Amino acid sequence: MLAVAGLLVLGLAIAWLAYPIREHRVGRVETRLDELMPVWQFGEHHSVEVDAPPARAYEAMRAVTADEILLFRTLTWIRRGGRSLPEGILNAGRDKSLIDVATQSGFRTLAEDTARELVIGTVVKRPKGPGVGPGDDVFRKPLPPGYAIAAMNFLVTPNASGGSTVSTETRVFANSDAARRGFARYWRVIYPGSALIRRMWLRAIKKRATAPA
Repeated sequence: MLAVAGLLVLGLAIAWLAYPIREHRVGRVETRLDELMPVWQFGEHHSVEVDAPPARAYEAMRAVTADEILLFRTLTWIRRGGRSLPEGILNAGRDKSLIDVATQSGFRTLAEDTARELVIGTVVKRPKGPGVGPGDDVFRKPLPPGYAIAAMNFLVTPNASGGSTVSTETRVFANSDAARRGFARYWRVIYPGSALIRRMWLRAIKKRATAPA
């Protein structure tokens, strides 16, 4: 029985790693993320309902620290293989908001509509040799083959109950076959942990936004 279960898990893992890469395109531009990343091959989307007005929910999103996110340190420790790294998204400090940590260590703020949407981005794969950094131009101009760029947003919108819907979406665009194949292998390994972090991140935002003043 255990052998059969093991073979089933192995088969599912192989199927997941071999799953075809599909390209997605924005049908109608509705967010700043849509403007900056209208085409992507890899992505995830999560949301939570928050019993707080958009301004307060947005402020909470901006302020949440790594220690407020359940399992964040455990999962990022696994991701970096237990190595000691400089402060960054995989080794966040205790006092800074996680957004500030990200934008001071490899990510850049690409767009911000205060109390509604924040978009940050970075280069996640590049060819060997001198290349382009994670500046705004990466998302606005064609790049040489071999790049994969990632953008992530937090979007806060009013909901029907007088509170807010807080969502986060990540999109990755790879601009060559080799970059797509290479990033696909990486993405399909890290995706479960990545999705869990984002769900816990939203939960931390909700907790902070609804805490008594």
